[in-house]
Amino acid sequence: MTEIGIGIVGGGYMGKAHAVAMSSVGAIFNTRLRPRLEMVCATSAASAEQYRTAFGFARATDDWRQLVADPKVEAVVIAAPQAFHRPIAEAAFALNKPVFCEKPLGETLEDSRAMVAAAQAAGAVNMVGFNYIRTPASQFARRLIADGVIGDITWFRGEHTEDFYADPALPANWRTRSLAAGAMGDLAPHMINAALALIGPIDRLMAEIETVHATRIGPSGPEPVLNDDQGQFMCRFANGAMGHLFFSRTATGRKMGYAYEVTGTKGAIRFDQEDQNALWLYRAEGPEATRGFTKILTGPTHPDYEPFCQGPGHGTGYQDQIIIEARDFLRAIDTGTSIWPTFRDGMEVNRIIAAARASSDAQSWISVDAL
Repeated sequence: MTEIGIGIVGGGYMGKAHAVAMSSVGAIFNTRLRPRLEMVCATSAASAEQYRTAFGFARATDDWRQLVADPKVEAVVIAAPQAFHRPIAEAAFALNKPVFCEKPLGETLEDSRAMVAAAQAAGAVNMVGFNYIRTPASQFARRLIADGVIGDITWFRGEHTEDFYADPALPANWRTRSLAAGAMGDLAPHMINAALALIGPIDRLMAEIETVHATRIGPSGPEPVLNDDQGQFMCRFANGAMGHLFFSRTATGRKMGYAYEVTGTKGAIRFDQEDQNALWLYRAEGPEATRGFTKILTGPTHPDYEPFCQGPGHGTGYQDQIIIEARDFLRAIDTGTSIWPTFRDGMEVNRIIAAARASSDAQSWISVDAL
């Protein structure tokens, strides 16, 4: 076993998740590289020190440049707001350090392209965080589709819907003041990534994007909401399948509505993240009277389940997805070869979002290759 010093930029929601994952991954997956929590960065020295104590880092800083440049930080995890992704990644790649970056890859498509170019120029390991596609159930769904179990794919429907901003009385905050923090920047990337992983490249699309609650109360009174609450698009995949994707932060009643349906010529698959340990499979075989969707509970025979639990149906959780990501990142560093999803895969998600915005503005179909 070999230690590797990890620096995490950001100590909040995702920063904590990655710190916990790096502390646990060696024991769960018996990785050859064993993370050492070397340094955490936050927006103030006080909060950085708080995270250092809570998560077990050796040191803390309020300057991400100090973290990236530190020789004991051998790999960088970016869990900061999107506006900081590009400069942090470029600085790390300039020192040939591996980088794991939370989604979306860049604040804009231009940022994402620059980050891919920097990673390629450095020849450094790179990875982007799309954790939900790593549940044992979704990994199994991906395998079933690739193996042709449900035949040729004809239709995909996906959504990422939550209701954390459904109440119009909720106040304005950072979520309402930048384009990247809207539903298309925050929620859409996960389901677009799922569509690309399960079905393949998107050829063209037609989108609608809107703000449901146009104003919210800020510190000085009503202020305009500067980003989107929901969006949708029809699409045609490169393999010919039809699709529809919907994203919303105002979907009343939905808490973690990362859900998809895949229809094929021999069967179909359904999944809902609110029941993340179950996959529904329909096979078009046998007598019609006995056909129906079968609920498959994940267990040790499904991808990446057994390291967490040997009991079928006992289930994995959100944090386990982040630990699986940590395992993949460490494996990529150990082998010197980036593992899916790479920065290039993250850039493709940004490209689909940019195409959707362009389509919504033009109110017409648009070819993704146009971007």
